[in-house]
Amino acid sequence: MRKFLIAAHGTFAKGIQSSLEIIIGSMENIFLIQAYIGENKSIKEEIDAVLLQLTNNDELIVFTDLLGGSVTNQMLQYALRENVYIVSGFNLPLLLDILLADESTPIDEVIETGINNAKDQIVFVNELITKNKEEYD
Repeated sequence: MRKFLIAAHGTFAKGIQSSLEIIIGSMENIFLIQAYIGENKSIKEEIDAVLLQLTNNDELIVFTDLLGGSVTNQMLQYALRENVYIVSGFNLPLLLDILLADESTPIDEVIETGINNAKDQIVFVNELITKNKEEYD
């Protein structure tokens, strides 16, 4: 089974989860780490708690907010574990693509396709409108 961990600074992960629930409904296979808020546990303790809930047949796709950030850096120690995949710099389109992907599709392919599709969603809309207006005129 594919399981997902969204790990980010502050309450970003909770906000993303809220958006996902509005769009696709509640999913029980999503874990959150909200780093550095209140008196929460250390990131390592929270990661270890998630890993304890995995079986040998599970794949864990970890989404972190910032490449080079402390959350991603703490995840690096798990990067070489079998069936753990870390994707940094996520956005909502990426999460939707990967969470809704067919589980029979190999995870490497799912992640690569999701990243490419997510990049296409990052658009300077003003420029797009201007370009379309010029083409129309």
